[in-house]
Amino acid sequence: MKGKLGCLLFLIIGFYSYAQEYEITGRVIDQNTNEPLEASTIYAERVQDSTMLSYTISEPDGIFHLDLNTSEKKVNLFITYNGYTPVKKSITIDKRIISLGDIKLTIQAEQLEGVSVVGERVPIKISRDTLEFNAGSFKTRPDANVEDVLKKLPGVEVDTEGKITVNGKEVNKVLVNGQVFFSDDPKVATKSLPKEIIDKIQISDTKSKTQEFTGDDGDGETKTINITIKKDKNKGYMGRASLGYGTDERYQVNGLLNYFKDKERISFIASSNNINNAGFSFDEIYDMVGNTRGGYSTLNDNGLVNNYGRGITTSSTIGASYANAEKDAYELSANYFFAYSDSYNNQKTSRENLLPEGSFFTDSESRFEGSTNSNKGSANLEFDIDETLRISLEPSLNVTRTNSFDTSATSSTNVDGELSNSNDVQTVDDGLQRNFSNNLNVLKKLDSIGKFIRFTFSNANNKNENESNFQSTREVFGDNASLENVNQFTTTDNRTDNYNVELSYRQPLGNQYFLDFGYGYSTKKQRNENDVFDFDASSDGYTDFNDDLSTNFEFTNNQQTPSFGIRRDGEKWRWRIGADYALTDISNKDFLHEGTFKRNYENFLLNASSTYRFSQNMRFRVNYRTSIDVPSVGQLQPVVNINNPLNIRQGNPDLDVSKTHRLSLNFNNFNWRERTGIFVYAGGEIQDDKVVSVTTTDEDLLRTTTFTNVNGNYNAYLGLGYTKQIKKDTTYTVKFNFRPNVNYSRDVSFNNGQELVAKQFSVSPRISTTFNYLELLEIEPGYNISYNNTKYNIERFEDIEFISHTASLRTTTYWPENVVWGNDINYNYNGNVSDDFDKDALFWNMSLGYQFLDKRATFKVLAYDLLNQNNNVSRTTGADYIQDYQSTVLTQYFMASLSIKFDRFGGKPGPGGPGGGRRRPPPPRG
Repeated sequence: MKGKLGCLLFLIIGFYSYAQEYEITGRVIDQNTNEPLEASTIYAERVQDSTMLSYTISEPDGIFHLDLNTSEKKVNLFITYNGYTPVKKSITIDKRIISLGDIKLTIQAEQLEGVSVVGERVPIKISRDTLEFNAGSFKTRPDANVEDVLKKLPGVEVDTEGKITVNGKEVNKVLVNGQVFFSDDPKVATKSLPKEIIDKIQISDTKSKTQEFTGDDGDGETKTINITIKKDKNKGYMGRASLGYGTDERYQVNGLLNYFKDKERISFIASSNNINNAGFSFDEIYDMVGNTRGGYSTLNDNGLVNNYGRGITTSSTIGASYANAEKDAYELSANYFFAYSDSYNNQKTSRENLLPEGSFFTDSESRFEGSTNSNKGSANLEFDIDETLRISLEPSLNVTRTNSFDTSATSSTNVDGELSNSNDVQTVDDGLQRNFSNNLNVLKKLDSIGKFIRFTFSNANNKNENESNFQSTREVFGDNASLENVNQFTTTDNRTDNYNVELSYRQPLGNQYFLDFGYGYSTKKQRNENDVFDFDASSDGYTDFNDDLSTNFEFTNNQQTPSFGIRRDGEKWRWRIGADYALTDISNKDFLHEGTFKRNYENFLLNASSTYRFSQNMRFRVNYRTSIDVPSVGQLQPVVNINNPLNIRQGNPDLDVSKTHRLSLNFNNFNWRERTGIFVYAGGEIQDDKVVSVTTTDEDLLRTTTFTNVNGNYNAYLGLGYTKQIKKDTTYTVKFNFRPNVNYSRDVSFNNGQELVAKQFSVSPRISTTFNYLELLEIEPGYNISYNNTKYNIERFEDIEFISHTASLRTTTYWPENVVWGNDINYNYNGNVSDDFDKDALFWNMSLGYQFLDKRATFKVLAYDLLNQNNNVSRTTGADYIQDYQSTVLTQYFMASLSIKFDRFGGKPGPGGPGGGRRRPPPPRG
């Protein structure tokens, strides 16, 4: 073994020393006009097998610099540009810099024999808003999937969770042949589709339906990836199945079957596991690895923790999907899912609450058990009545049943450690939620230069029925000692109906300028009925109606929004300025209490954006937007809420709306010659009349909370992303990433009648790299350090300062042949958590797999949390607290699994199918 590793090391050193760097330069111009052709693609191939060695893109002046790090003595060079006949040159590598001078391309009058072959091999094409990569130009393992190809693309990053970013922008949609692939989860497509069937990968700004139909550019905030299937592979079926079982009765079962014929696709998917996997993964190295952090929790309107999805979750899902399309006629997709899950979670929280006159401490331990089952169906129907009229419908129906049992024990102590109060709570809930939504969109083009009219109607109807048993024992110690028991049964019948109508019209003012007019009307009605019954010992039942705690109200929010805007859509410079006038009327009819009120708000809202494109690779964007946030019913309604007996809440009907001003700036640039990308982002927001809590704590450390409007809240952020790729022909690739970011915020609240201002500052740089050698070895180390500092306006409060560290290392080897060995190591250190919590953990997953049946099957053994150190400890700070937290997390287990692929495309077995391991002859050369 040592000898083999020594040979491998010798080969690596040999390749480094033997390879030499060369540069090929030239200028691409139009033969007739001598105008430079910006964004021409220039690439070099190995003579003997047409393997791509390097590529680049020409600059605005047509000049290109192609760097070659190779030991080849002769290469084939191709110069291509959309709509022009490609040029092929045979280049002898005999000097350090090879200058080709002007290379003239002629407009392609017709498709010539051999030209299509060259066109199919062009590694990258750049248009105004789309990057198109040829999947076959990027070398990967023979059994690679789409995600493996994405990792090879310049400017594209895929993290360990499968999240994809392009030049810092998140990919929120992955399409296959222009259609959603089964679900909105991009990983279903990127982890299951084999590279062998992929033709092109197209990356563009995500667009709305209006932007798609009118041809407008997207806003550039998120990205969409469209995967096109090779024509000879666009008919057949693709299947994946995996089964795993391990210690502690851990298991996972996955199945996926896709049939497609041109634009038609039928899909079935199923999954069941008890290792916190919420989605579908067919990663042959790292699948069947659960959620390392144990999910997440949220706070509901009562300030209590909602634990669904946290801790250890057992889930099962089955679904089906259908999609079809006919060009210029219709496009439709529909899916149905049934899902069941149950989870349990034990958590411990230690919190220091900051008061102007002193601190007190709250410690709590809780246990949650809950289950859900849901049925969800949705569809996307789009019809082109003619080339000027498009109608689309997006209905969705979801029915969910929930059951939960929650217990908690909380105690509060003063600075001397003396117990002030305690509270034990037990809650049992049984609920049913029904949600229906629909969106109707009608678009009509009125001419060919940008005039259109759009009508949109949308609705969202939600009904929530729930039965809850709430029992609590609150005890106060000291001079005001008391004991209070609560035993209540609550029936809830809540209904929310939202309806929105929008009408917009665009008027062109020449070729680049447009006027936008719009009007929107929305109405939201909430009907809330909560009947609370106290336990009556005399009748041995819940018969005593509690008028004070019961609610019966109808809350209405109506909003009218006329709007006007002007925009410029130029080749390099695009900008838009708009204004909305929002007239908001809210009213509340309270049928039980003195909670009836009416309020009217008028707000003038400005928004503007500008994008300047310096070149095909460099652009700058600035965006400004104002928005309003209407207070919630719980913040407005003057009704006492004692769901948390230690923190009694009551609304304030005199609240005003909150207005937020947001500014963001983005700059990104990619140097194709250096394979270097940089993006810078900055921004912030200022909140006027922000709704904040006003909390009063009495001498027994019991809190009461209401709400008020306050100014002076703002935050700002600044971040940078730098990526560098180094490649030596097909031998090795190195990708380097550096991403620092800075955040600052100022939060204003009120505590015991005194204004409390918290200024929070954090810095979090991250560095990572990926090294790949001959598709046999891949190493991915990373490190992140986070510094946090909070300062207060009250002198008695000490600054809060802490540092956390995260280091990671992922290694994957595909050697010896058919053997896959993976390691995923993470180290976390939280030095400032209290002594009652673990400060650090080394988390190590390892897997060893063997591929057989021509790589159609993989048998794997997985060790999860090999060192048995995984924990879920975190520290957070707020305006008036410091909190340490730890909850149930998935711990060590071992699992054996078997994964099988079964594919057939175009009447032939797919990659890894019968005969799929045979070497294909090289493509013909242009």
